[in-house]
Amino acid sequence: MAAKARVFSEITYQRVESFGVSGAWWAQLVGSWEGNPARAEIARLLFSKTEGLGIACYRYNLGGGSKRSRKGRFNNEPRRADSFDVSETEYDWERDGEAVWMLREAVRLGVEEVVFFVNSPPERWTVTGTTQAKLPFRKNLRRACEPAFTRYVLDVTEHFLREGIPIKFVSPVNEPFGPWIEKSGQEGCHYHPAGLRRLLRGFALAMAKRPALRDVLLSGAENNDLRLMNKTYTRALLDDRLIRKYMDGIDVHGYVFHPLRFLDEAGVRRRFRKYMDKRYPGQPIRMTEWTHMQGGRDYGMGSALAQAHTMFMDFSILNVVSWQCWIAVSEVDFCDGLLYIDAEKQVYSIPKRYYAFGNFTKFLPRGSLRVGLELQNAPAGLEYLAFQVPDGKTVLLFANHSAAPCDVTVAPGKGTLHVTSEEKDLSWETIDLEAFALPARSVCTLVIEHIFEGEQP
Repeated sequence: MAAKARVFSEITYQRVESFGVSGAWWAQLVGSWEGNPARAEIARLLFSKTEGLGIACYRYNLGGGSKRSRKGRFNNEPRRADSFDVSETEYDWERDGEAVWMLREAVRLGVEEVVFFVNSPPERWTVTGTTQAKLPFRKNLRRACEPAFTRYVLDVTEHFLREGIPIKFVSPVNEPFGPWIEKSGQEGCHYHPAGLRRLLRGFALAMAKRPALRDVLLSGAENNDLRLMNKTYTRALLDDRLIRKYMDGIDVHGYVFHPLRFLDEAGVRRRFRKYMDKRYPGQPIRMTEWTHMQGGRDYGMGSALAQAHTMFMDFSILNVVSWQCWIAVSEVDFCDGLLYIDAEKQVYSIPKRYYAFGNFTKFLPRGSLRVGLELQNAPAGLEYLAFQVPDGKTVLLFANHSAAPCDVTVAPGKGTLHVTSEEKDLSWETIDLEAFALPARSVCTLVIEHIFEGEQP
């Protein structure tokens, strides 16, 4: 029996702001491929609305300087990041040129909002003199240097705003609960909740004195795990009236880490959404980082469906307004990124995750409104969402995790079905809305010009 879909536009949820990716740490690698057409091709595949995914949000990593100093211990050299900081009175805007090239190219191709995020403050303001702590869970930013760090981040933000980069958010702290010692293998800085609040209050006070930053917001807390200390860090920020003037919601990372990981990730999200609705009603949630957290490169539908499942949970349970991948491009033997590269050969390859992400990004522009959707007789393993998009169309998204196709009926009429499966890469066809099939193990987007709502006549 076919699953019967009914759309209810009077039942409304959140509006979509953006889909995004981070430029750490691949942008400095790909950005260095000057003269290789793959550099521009990768940018187009990610950010072009006509030739790629049309990703609208780009997270630029404002680094701490480990790439230049060579200090600290990094198990993967590209994780070292550059810094514009030279001295109290001097910046070098030619630094981090490869990553800045990708930032500018992303904006040229259509990125609408940019986030400047910091893993670690520049080295000269840290306790250890590096972008890594010696002992776990110890803050590495010296308290006396907080004003200098704040000034630096905001100076850099103003510089790139003048260049025309559409910076919407500044995120001074990334994953504050992390231990961020040398064993972590990347730049990072731990903060206690009270220290995080103090730092972001300093940012808010400084931003109030900078008219050029009137349209820039703070982002946080970007905590590591949806369970561990997430509510504590959320309270540290959203209970502060000054910070709330510069922060219009809370940003989270979607990890549920081992060894404490358990299977009920939907339950984790329900509890946090319930907490937000009770304590901070109306405050949006943005999912600003997620990846599979498992080893090995995966090019097939397994990781594509895992990614889609997380996105369906985040949109339907957390009601997120933005969803952002951790990295866009991976150069390592890991199950992350929308594209893979061979850094030595300077070539790229495309896994199914890329196309499955496009099932969302290419059809849900800013302002798309999630609405009610009911599927009678829906089989196990089928996830679904419905959106009204600004041009008046209705967009239905499906993830069929089953090894069997799923028959669906909507209403009389025609639509276009865009399919990502083992056999198809966002391939589309015109279908009869009264009887069509979702392929086995697929992510599908159905675009409808007009739909009869509720029961069919």
